[in-house]
Amino acid sequence: MSNTLTLPDSTWPELQPGWVWLCGAGPGDPGLLTLHALNALRQADVVIYDALVQDCILEWAPQAEHIYAGKRGGKPSAKQRDISLHLVELAQAGKRVLRLKGGDPFVFGRGGEEAQTLVQHGVPIRIIPGISAGIGGLAYAGVPVTHRDVNQSVTFVTGHDQSGETPSSLNWQAIAQGSQVIVIYMGMKHVDRIANALLDAGRPTDEPCAVVCSATTNDQKVLESTLGALAKDIDDSGLEPPAILCIGRSVLMRQVLDWQGMIAGDAPRDLDPLGRGRPAESA
Repeated sequence: MSNTLTLPDSTWPELQPGWVWLCGAGPGDPGLLTLHALNALRQADVVIYDALVQDCILEWAPQAEHIYAGKRGGKPSAKQRDISLHLVELAQAGKRVLRLKGGDPFVFGRGGEEAQTLVQHGVPIRIIPGISAGIGGLAYAGVPVTHRDVNQSVTFVTGHDQSGETPSSLNWQAIAQGSQVIVIYMGMKHVDRIANALLDAGRPTDEPCAVVCSATTNDQKVLESTLGALAKDIDDSGLEPPAILCIGRSVLMRQVLDWQGMIAGDAPRDLDPLGRGRPAESA
């Protein structure tokens, strides 16, 4: 990756001393970074980054101090309170601070908590959205989150809460019955419990599912399964987080939209995986 990449002519915002910009780095591929994020990387004195931020993205901020603040399930990691207060301390010391988070900072990324802490301490902020893995990661796997022949709704849920357990506040029966496609972040650890809850709520055992690990990176792996076999297939595959789980018939579209496979020379497995019986362009 080149450190000499220039921004197109425009009036780009200036990262001022004492400010914190909370920025989404996207799901992994550095090409999915926004121009606002690149602008921030070029100006920052300090970059506080998460576990899923690629090293090559940090190379776009060679002038900055890089501080790791990643949180990964089951592994030693900084406490959220300490991360938030460290951002406050750096800003109050007059640093230009970039808080760089995987995906989008406001989608299961604790961005709201950190931003609120900063505002409560009088620190000015700017929010820079990023591409969330639940959308961009699935797109890289050839799975559209919405598709007219499949769904008019999609539900995004997290697979664990602050305690590390499956969120007790989630009404899995309502989710199962009310959303045609379900996208689950951080659900690998509790996939057996989640799948059983959805099955108990009436979702079919043969419902298509996909697991996308290390989405949009060179290490991306995709597992296709069904809801009834999902937990066992994940266990047998040896796949590990980070991963996005997608449950719903839109997963079938991967059979025709696996664009990375086609680039590698694979032919589409089925040009009409939903069995429409008519061309895609027809209404």
